[in-house]
Amino acid sequence: MNASTLQNVDERTQLAGTNKFELLVFRLGADAALGSQELFGINVFKVREALVMPKITPMPGAPEHVLGVANIRGQILPVIDLPNVVGCKANGLNILLVTEYERSVQGFAVEDVEEIVRLDWSRVLSAEGAAVGGLVTSLARLDEDEEKARLALVLDVEHILRQVLPSRFKSGDELGQQHHVEIPAGSVILYADDSAVARSQIEKTLRSLGLPFIGSKTGKEAWERLQQLAKDARAEGRAITDKVAMVLTDLEMPEMDGFTLTRRIKENENLRALPVIIHSSLSGSANEAHARSVDADGYVAKFLPDDLARSIANVIHRR
Repeated sequence: MNASTLQNVDERTQLAGTNKFELLVFRLGADAALGSQELFGINVFKVREALVMPKITPMPGAPEHVLGVANIRGQILPVIDLPNVVGCKANGLNILLVTEYERSVQGFAVEDVEEIVRLDWSRVLSAEGAAVGGLVTSLARLDEDEEKARLALVLDVEHILRQVLPSRFKSGDELGQQHHVEIPAGSVILYADDSAVARSQIEKTLRSLGLPFIGSKTGKEAWERLQQLAKDARAEGRAITDKVAMVLTDLEMPEMDGFTLTRRIKENENLRALPVIIHSSLSGSANEAHARSVDADGYVAKFLPDDLARSIANVIHRR
């Protein structure tokens, strides 16, 4: 697969505003238990490039599932054996996916790359409650025909990285500074994130700040909850801001992405007063610019608790 296929960032950023995204679909080999060969997926925005497997240098004492390191244009990256992580037996590790995630760059070794598919988030369903394990956040229907559509398992990269590289991704999960944040009595922070790991991190930070919260697993769930809260507020003769002090949303979520959720809030007469912070592993100036275009009040890259706390404090105090 040619790395140039993964360029054109502006076009892909604009897709998010229409509740669409592009999924890089790849194979990891046969399932070790069942023998089936499933399709897996990851958002193209997380992938810097895909290249033929380079030379890998083994590292003594490397964590389990880490094959070693690779030198990619002068940058030394850990290479993770992704089939091994998810319990597949690959017929060769032929492609390296170089990914940027939570301000860190690493490589995932995969068997092969199939294609890039442009999808509406409505064709991606949450995998929570399904018997697919904790490494999968959602199921993507790749084809229009619902009955015959191929399914891709969208991996929970946050979970995988914390499992495989704990020293890199767990070291900063505690607040290191004091933050003072006050919200109106009786109000809450409403957040939306499809990753169980991310939800745990967010809730830990909000508890440390002494802030009550309501959690949602998808943008659609958050939108429906907000509409009900707005209805309750109107019935009580109160403003929505008496019930919700802020909305904190991820970008990548089944059914409705964070850009679409933010735009809907800001276009809704009963909700537009709510401050919204976009909280995402998809860091970068293009996403930050698009966050401004949908009138988000803040954008913070995952996951440094102090950065999240600081962003919440700034937006709340500004209001």
